[in-house]
Amino acid sequence: MINSGGMADIWLATDKENQTFAVRLLHKDLKFDFTARKRFLQGCEILSKIHNHDCVIGYYDHGKMEGTLYCVMEYVEGANLKELYASHDPVLLENVGNIIIDMATGLEHVHESGFMHLDFKPENVLVTRNANVRVADFDLSQPIPDKPRKASKNPGTPSYMAPEQLMREAFDQRVDIFAFGVAAYELLTNVKPFPGESPAEILNKQVDRSGFLKPREQNPDIPLALEKIILRCLEQDPDKRYPFMTVMAHELKTALYV
Repeated sequence: MINSGGMADIWLATDKENQTFAVRLLHKDLKFDFTARKRFLQGCEILSKIHNHDCVIGYYDHGKMEGTLYCVMEYVEGANLKELYASHDPVLLENVGNIIIDMATGLEHVHESGFMHLDFKPENVLVTRNANVRVADFDLSQPIPDKPRKASKNPGTPSYMAPEQLMREAFDQRVDIFAFGVAAYELLTNVKPFPGESPAEILNKQVDRSGFLKPREQNPDIPLALEKIILRCLEQDPDKRYPFMTVMAHELKTALYV
């Protein structure tokens, strides 16, 4: 086993031609959990539709084996972003600009394919030893609605949720843009923009902002143009954020001279 999450374990496997794969298996104790099974299968189905992109984890197959749901994916030899910045890995330090752009490019592809990720965070961004990015884990993903709508349930990671999610209001793909802003801020400063121990505390800091520090106040080396992009992503009002990832990705490349 090479990794374990809240819903599944990931195993390394090889075929007869010695090609390597990552096989994701739903936890056995969730075998009869209808919600978990539905999310796992939904994540597989969405990945099967959007995987054909350099910045999204590769997909090969999914199904059921001896009663256990599985998904066969590309094996990424590397680590997730959270692990990289926690260890101050040189791969991240030397390629942070390109990694941020590739994160945006991957998320842009997800949106252009008609889906919102809904759990975008550093743990779900894998980085190879050559600094290539793969956006992963689509268990919570949903089709982008025609107009913002409320969700009956509110799964996800509160630190990366937009205010409208935490307040259980209607939302759309712009919550991913907020999550991207949180991840980019954290990547460049090593701290979260709105830290908190509970969803209520996080929401309070998102709304109040009296203690909020701009990225360049945490790290003066951040280009001013990049700070402006992150701040727009982190706007409390979704109408003040970027309307589409395509617009933001274009501005990112311009800001970072790519």
